[in-house]
Amino acid sequence: MPYVAGAVVLFAIILIIKAIKIVPQGNAVTVERFGRFTRALMPGLTVIVPFIDRIGARINVMENVLEVPEQDVITKDNAMVGVDGVVFFQVMEPASAAYEVNDLHRAITNLAMTNIRTVMGSMALDELLSQRDRINQTILAVVDEATSAWGVKVTRVEIKNIEPPRDLVDAMARQMKAERDKRATILDAEGDKQSAILRAEGHKQSAILEAEGRRESAYREAEARERSAQAEGKATRDVSDAIASGDLQAINYFVAQKYVDALKALADAPNQKVLFVPLESAGMIGALGSVTEIVREAFGGGGSGKRAPASSASTASRSAPRTRTTTQPRVIAPKQERDPEPMDVYSWPPPSPWDP
Repeated sequence: MPYVAGAVVLFAIILIIKAIKIVPQGNAVTVERFGRFTRALMPGLTVIVPFIDRIGARINVMENVLEVPEQDVITKDNAMVGVDGVVFFQVMEPASAAYEVNDLHRAITNLAMTNIRTVMGSMALDELLSQRDRINQTILAVVDEATSAWGVKVTRVEIKNIEPPRDLVDAMARQMKAERDKRATILDAEGDKQSAILRAEGHKQSAILEAEGRRESAYREAEARERSAQAEGKATRDVSDAIASGDLQAINYFVAQKYVDALKALADAPNQKVLFVPLESAGMIGALGSVTEIVREAFGGGGSGKRAPASSASTASRSAPRTRTTTQPRVIAPKQERDPEPMDVYSWPPPSPWDP
């Protein structure tokens, strides 16, 4: 009896162990009864019928990542590139993942590789390198649709590396450099163009302002000449009026002033030379006397406008030598053989008021 009771207790313990199953979190377990799937056990403590039910497949229901090995892909423009990637998937139906496909990971890997070749083989190399997002979305849609019958949800497909051949990479680098050189040349040309335009605009504005300045200067100069001519005309009219009224000293003053200005221009010449010109000393003194007479009349000195009698100044002028010498220029007047004869008001040089 003790042996029978111990055997019964041991059998009961074995039955309990066989009946109680603990499923870890993130996993699912299928239950088979006489080899046929009956149900799936979710995480936690569950009980099965010992010796009738048994545990079938243990499935990881967490999101898994699967490496897609590198493979060679020929693009649309006949460029061979090496491509690899990763696939993220999650088992949504443990029974389908366990009984609808044999070796789920290998099946997903091969499915992803074939679709990568299909999608990327229909694109040119430039599109492969610049449109990875579109490639990922296209492959994801195809793989997810194919694996839905296996109770698997493919969440992401990512292309990791796209490696063109070395010579193709060098050619692309040269092409990129040529394109950048082209852009730099175009920018330099645009800069030269803008600079030339700005310089031309500056020259144009400068020429316009210079022309306006010359016009304004010519206008001012013409106005100054007009004013000078008006002043000269007024002086001439005043002299003419004085002559008409019988005052001959005015014309003597007018002519003497021109005479003195001409001698001053000769004396101020910068070159060193000797000039021989006819010079009437008596006429010169007479012109100066006329100026004195006019000043005396202007300030009420008693001038009468007529010729003064001969004086000792006239005698001194006749006795003075007929040669005048200057340093620069030297002006030497020829010696007079006789006294100058009286001249009318329009003769040159004008007569002296001290001449007899």
